[in-house]
Amino acid sequence: MKVLRGYQAAREAFLQRKPFEETDVPDSVRKGLKEIFGVEISPHDAVDRIIADVRARGDAAVLDYTQRIDRVTLTHIQVSREEMDEAYKTTPQKLRQALETAAARVREFHELHKATTWVDFSRGLGQIVRPLDRVGLYAPGGRAIYPSTVIMTAVPAKVAGVPEIFLATPPNREGNAASVLLAAAKVAGVDRVFKLGGAQAIAALAYGTESVPRVDKICGPGNLFVVLAKRAVFGAVGIDGLHGPSEAVVLADDSADPHLCAADMLAQAEHDELASAVLITTSQQLLSQVQADIQRQLGELARAETIRGALDRNGFLVLVDDLAQGAELVNLYGPEHLSVMIRDPWSIVGSIRHTGAIFLGANSSAALGDYVAGPSHVMPTGNTVRFSSPLRVEDFIKVTSLVALDAASSRSIAGAGVTIAEAEGLTAHARAIQAHADSEPFS
Repeated sequence: MKVLRGYQAAREAFLQRKPFEETDVPDSVRKGLKEIFGVEISPHDAVDRIIADVRARGDAAVLDYTQRIDRVTLTHIQVSREEMDEAYKTTPQKLRQALETAAARVREFHELHKATTWVDFSRGLGQIVRPLDRVGLYAPGGRAIYPSTVIMTAVPAKVAGVPEIFLATPPNREGNAASVLLAAAKVAGVDRVFKLGGAQAIAALAYGTESVPRVDKICGPGNLFVVLAKRAVFGAVGIDGLHGPSEAVVLADDSADPHLCAADMLAQAEHDELASAVLITTSQQLLSQVQADIQRQLGELARAETIRGALDRNGFLVLVDDLAQGAELVNLYGPEHLSVMIRDPWSIVGSIRHTGAIFLGANSSAALGDYVAGPSHVMPTGNTVRFSSPLRVEDFIKVTSLVALDAASSRSIAGAGVTIAEAEGLTAHARAIQAHADSEPFS
């Protein structure tokens, strides 16, 4: 991990961060792309080729890329309802209950902030809130399998009232979707599951194939190829965002427990070698203790190699003069997760402008937020927290504005409308406004 002393050194390092899609591609990925396509090709070009092929050939292209990329020959794309039921029944009871608990807490949280239809008849204005007709969710199934992602995406969609919720997830070597993902899908209320991964899954959901109906929006995290594909299909469908590797920042003073600080950093670093883990502290002693505890805990963790890769690439231990500097660095970095480990955690909340979620104090770990706290763990990364929010019910609805003015109201504002229309050179607009203002009101 890199140790940065002082606000300026940290600021310069943070400003050098590259977007996820611009990071250097490992040689193994380049080699794999050449094996699949027969020529040297960039991830961007590979994704464009896959999307074009799926649009042209539908299921045939999807099955082809599944065989070439995932090394799996599928006989059918959709998981049957019987398979989902069996997966749920055979899931260990303790895990099944944990999934039910997570779904219940996520549902309860999102029920609190549903948008509503309203009409102010006295003013003749209002809005109609409707759920999207059909959404596609993506759950990774590569190095790690995330039933929690199924819960965190499907439950908010269900709360929003989406009639059809689909899930795409890569098949395993036997050509099956992971059983625990199917159990989570049943718990969360997913309607159909497709054994598809990568760019071919995103293309199928965006444009439709013989087996996969076209959706209105695609949500959920994925690898580089999923992110690039979501970017490419945006406009044909909506997307929730371009979610890259996990990010965690711990903001701490000398009252913090170094073991908990280290644990929070390690938890997010184990997702992926491209994940980020950062400590920002006012205490040199705490910095040294966290550094030592990370090394100690690493020897006890199953994914130690992945964690080391993440910490070597994107791990920082930052020493600042005071918490005000720490808060500004948090805002500059814009992390997905922020853990606040200071004497009075609430005192800093007003200074934090850019983060996906704030976890206050020792009882609120970011890792707990990944599973059962309540808010969705699908959150903006790569500093996109400057303009975007965690996945929520609002991602699965659309709003129609209502305008039903009475004659007096319409006439009272017509002059302003005409003046603006004429300033824009839109005389047909001006005439239309005036014609309505001059007409007799309907009975």
